[in-house]
Amino acid sequence: MERTVPLLPGERVDDLMAGGLAIIQHPGVFCFSLDAVLLARFVTLPPRGRVVDLCTGNGIIPLLLSTRTAAEIVGVEIQERLCDMARRSVTLNGLDDRVSILCRDLRMCTEVLPVGTFDVVTANPPYLPRDGADVSPNPYLAAARHELFCTLEDVVRVASRLVKSGGRVALVHRPARLVELFSLMRQYRVEPKRVRLVHPYADRPANLVLVEGIRDGGVELRVMPPLVVYRAPGVYTDEVLRIYGGGTA
Repeated sequence: MERTVPLLPGERVDDLMAGGLAIIQHPGVFCFSLDAVLLARFVTLPPRGRVVDLCTGNGIIPLLLSTRTAAEIVGVEIQERLCDMARRSVTLNGLDDRVSILCRDLRMCTEVLPVGTFDVVTANPPYLPRDGADVSPNPYLAAARHELFCTLEDVVRVASRLVKSGGRVALVHRPARLVELFSLMRQYRVEPKRVRLVHPYADRPANLVLVEGIRDGGVELRVMPPLVVYRAPGVYTDEVLRIYGGGTA
């Protein structure tokens, strides 16, 4: 049965290439990008269990994760406008029984979510420090890009508290902060286990990195083959097209 939900001015419904899903977006509020898709296809998921996505935005990662697992999924987002968009997208896709959105500061979400009970934690956090240059005057875009509401350490610390021992934590970030990310993961007992660098073109430096760690895991890091996004301007590689279609990264 086709479902409908109310849209606010400027919003649109976009089809996702995998799972017959759709998502509510607004170009002036939030639109997902490739990094969220890659993270949702990169992380190792159990068939069932509990998953939480931090910095969930309009809910893109929980929606995509729902096509790969029957687990209960919680998205945590601090901005009420984005929470509302995410909740309506969950309803639009008939996923209210499996996906929920918690509108809360992630730094305090452990007051609501039980610690040490999640099998997987994912996060696509802001990439730039709060005092960085070029902070957008648009508050939604600024929060998506700069650490206005949380730092990278906040994200890793909370992820470590939420995930159970032996559970997985997966993030997407910028390669320039990879050493910092590894250091924080070890500080909070999440051992890096898999890493994959993402390059815009085969001959260009990486501009994204996907990292997965295990809480209380042993010391062993697997560096995966690089992922190249474009084979020509505006033309995705076959692997990225496969990932958009539902394949793993």
